[in-house]
Amino acid sequence: MKIPFFTAFVFLALSLNAQDKQTQIPSPEIQIKTANLAAPEDLRDATRVYGYDREGNFTLLREGTNNLVCVGDDPNQEGINVSCYSVKLEPFINRGRELTAEGLGEMEKREARQLEAESGDLEMPDAPSMMYIYSGNQEDYDPATGDLKNGHFRYVIYIPYATTESTGLPDKPHAPGMPWLMDPGTHRAHIMITPPRDQPKEEPKDHSKDH
Repeated sequence: MKIPFFTAFVFLALSLNAQDKQTQIPSPEIQIKTANLAAPEDLRDATRVYGYDREGNFTLLREGTNNLVCVGDDPNQEGINVSCYSVKLEPFINRGRELTAEGLGEMEKREARQLEAESGDLEMPDAPSMMYIYSGNQEDYDPATGDLKNGHFRYVIYIPYATTESTGLPDKPHAPGMPWLMDPGTHRAHIMITPPRDQPKEEPKDHSKDH
């Protein structure tokens, strides 16, 4: 039976696209290196690290021995975004992954985790728990080395049920880089700290090229 040319072309394109997505996923070693860019340098050798296998499935890449869990960049998302967080946040973060896999949207996940946290079914941190987030542009990432140029940090400190009154923090930032409390009074209350990005210095123009 002959296969129509257009159908064969579509099959070939889909096959090549699938292969291309697989080749875009770095090796476990590179993923671990990139994920650990979010962690303090003296903790990077002992973190637990999650990433993606060759088929793009979320998986454990390395067991850890300290109190940090790191997550590699999602190959299905534009840009580079990695994070590391306190092991005390693992039940909360992992539950979010499970709910995402079940097809729940962001607000549905929040409502589900809130009910579970309030009922005691979802274990929440009993002390302030840190998350480090490091992100950057795709064009600044080298998948051969795992290095990211011009990356930017963001810091999140989870304090379940903290309020503006209990912390003295505002519920919105009043200056660049200042800490503030997001979702106060809820199970996901957290301090946000986003340092200002460095503004590149403007190079003097060479007006000789204008003539």
